[in-house]
Amino acid sequence: MTRLNGSSSKSRVVLILGTLVALLLIGVIAWAVQRDQTTPTQTSAKTFDLTGQPFLGKADAPVTVVAFEDFKCPVCKNFEENDLPQLKAKYLDTGKAKFYLLDFPFLAQKYSLDPDDSELAAQAAECTYDQAGNDGYFGMATLLFRAQGNETEVWATRDKLQELAGSVDGIDPAKFKTCLESDATKTRVDADETQGNDAGVNGTPTAYVNGVLIPGVPTVASVSEAIDTALAKK
Repeated sequence: MTRLNGSSSKSRVVLILGTLVALLLIGVIAWAVQRDQTTPTQTSAKTFDLTGQPFLGKADAPVTVVAFEDFKCPVCKNFEENDLPQLKAKYLDTGKAKFYLLDFPFLAQKYSLDPDDSELAAQAAECTYDQAGNDGYFGMATLLFRAQGNETEVWATRDKLQELAGSVDGIDPAKFKTCLESDATKTRVDADETQGNDAGVNGTPTAYVNGVLIPGVPTVASVSEAIDTALAKK
């Protein structure tokens, strides 16, 4: 049997130790870089201009939840239909928090759809807000999510949006049609998207509680925890 001589054994030991030290240093550096990249987005509070924005809850509620959504987004549909009602009963209806929904229409652009029905759906919701306030906006939002089609296909056409708006209380169909066809609310939708981009939003739904990002997809559990933490600081 051939054996390594003494000097070769020592060299091998030194090489192994050197490699382990190098790997340890790389791991420490990687952890530090990742920490620097993720910590600000999770702990740095963002400021949003919520003037004239549709919201649920009481205006004087001490905690503010801001969500960026796309009406073509299936994950947003799930949040709105399954999570938001529970949060509404627990925090919004009791005056503990208020919920703002801001437009972040990006999916139609992602799939190069024409027309851009992410944008059109957002404009339609804003048109109902102009006529019927918060109730009109969230009534239209509910109908949009209920009627949601495949995110890779155009489904929120002007005709479909006109049809949906006709089921919202307090909406004059003629005024709605004029609003939508004239792109009267496009500037506001674009302004919402700009706020999202400035805050680092890169998908929907994305939610913030008192300006602090909720990591990952918002859920009843994660939003509740963030609200409770914010209330404890009051």
